[in-house]
Amino acid sequence: MGKTRIEFLCRDCGANHPKWQGKCPDCGAWDSLEKFAVEVEATKPGAGPIWGGADGATPEEAELLARSGIGRAVALSEVPEAQVPRIPTGISEFDRVLGGGVVPGSVMLLGGDPGIGKSTLLMQVAASIAVGGGTALYASSEESPQQVRLRAERLEPVVRAGGAKALGERLLVLGETNVARIVEQARRVRASLVLVDSIQLVHRADVSAAPGSIAQLRRCTLDLVALAKSTGCGVVLVGHVTKEGALAGPKLLEHLVDVVLGFEGDRHSALRVVRGVKNRFGSTQEIGLFEMQGDGLAEVEAVRVPLAGGPSAPGCAFVATMAGTRCLLGEVHALVSTGFLGSAKRRASGLDSSRLAMLIAVLEKHGGLRLADQDVFAQALGGLKIAEPAADLSIALAVAGAFLHRTLPHGTVAIGEVGLTGELRTVPHLEQRVHESLRRGARVVLVPSSAKIGANVERDARNEQRDIVKVGTIQRALDVLTPVQRALTEGRSTSDALGATERGTRTPPAELAEPKAGVKRRG
Repeated sequence: MGKTRIEFLCRDCGANHPKWQGKCPDCGAWDSLEKFAVEVEATKPGAGPIWGGADGATPEEAELLARSGIGRAVALSEVPEAQVPRIPTGISEFDRVLGGGVVPGSVMLLGGDPGIGKSTLLMQVAASIAVGGGTALYASSEESPQQVRLRAERLEPVVRAGGAKALGERLLVLGETNVARIVEQARRVRASLVLVDSIQLVHRADVSAAPGSIAQLRRCTLDLVALAKSTGCGVVLVGHVTKEGALAGPKLLEHLVDVVLGFEGDRHSALRVVRGVKNRFGSTQEIGLFEMQGDGLAEVEAVRVPLAGGPSAPGCAFVATMAGTRCLLGEVHALVSTGFLGSAKRRASGLDSSRLAMLIAVLEKHGGLRLADQDVFAQALGGLKIAEPAADLSIALAVAGAFLHRTLPHGTVAIGEVGLTGELRTVPHLEQRVHESLRRGARVVLVPSSAKIGANVERDARNEQRDIVKVGTIQRALDVLTPVQRALTEGRSTSDALGATERGTRTPPAELAEPKAGVKRRG
């Protein structure tokens, strides 16, 4: 083992420092510097790249390094275009997040809570690669090969699709914690995809540190990155998360890899979400939806919201939200209960809490609702996290409906951003949101009055007897809330009801004509 020197690494930002300090000079975090050893030879000038350079490499590796241009500077115009086909995993939701598949030579880091289904997802990915004709090496440092086989036997649909013989020949399992042996086996079998579960338990024998420490994580990750860059195989690392929800270990893991994925979801709910945190080869706005079932993770095309029946209780609203290039329909629930003036609670789950407080202030100022002494709770169902302004109108209607004890008409979707003046403003991809809402069975779609909807979408809505209602202010939008679905039971559409209100011919409901004590309603 060569000479080493001691450095200190910040677990929050990944910065290196020559000596220990109580506060990281780069990010300002306290007590975040941890000691690790660095080989002096690896930092000397003239040292080759971490994967050894062209010297000492096999002919195939030397040719790969020569084509990539490593070791010499070339003009940008002379750099050849990369024509590297992606490796499809066979799981469309997973490929969507990656940008079309696994890029050869890339390293991915998958993090998630314990028991959320990370190992199940990777086993399905490995099985799909084997069914497609590639070779997948599943290296497990936490389970024995027998335990891995027991989990794989639950994936009956995948086995039936590809055949047990194909999986047995091209899906290889390795129970090993030594990274050198994992790299050796990956080179020997010429694996197309290497899956390491998990990186926190892999170690190098020549590093005098416990598995999971900063020194071990850094060296083992560098060895696996070198494997990917030199052989062109894809590498997927599984990382544990802390109780705060961040990836365990320092930030250096996120800096070293090409793709960082987060596997989210509630262990008590069947819905799982794969979200891209970092992606050098694609967008980080895409998400993949899965549902945990008895035989593995099943792909979910879209969140299944019963628009045909509509919400059955006050405080429910639907919203069309964008996840990358795909439109998803989510359900927002709100609860308003009596609180104390000056100490009212504002809580949000899956929504932006600061934006919820702003919408409550707009409802008080421009909607005529007195919410200063009311506790307001709001959540997005199905494990979705909605933070875009397009959900403002649906959240505001859910809060107002819960306070006034009114409901929206069956199958109503509300889309729009609410300004501080009470004005409703249009949002990006509005036409796509409206089209997806109508396709999913929405009967009424509320949009801002400034929205521009294509003639074909409006024609389809008329042919299917659907309403696209344009409202300009939050006060006009509150008129849609009716007790016991009054607008539908009287045979009038939502647009007719709003038109009657604008002409002053609609008789206000009894609850609005004579509001209960403590309720203030303008207009």
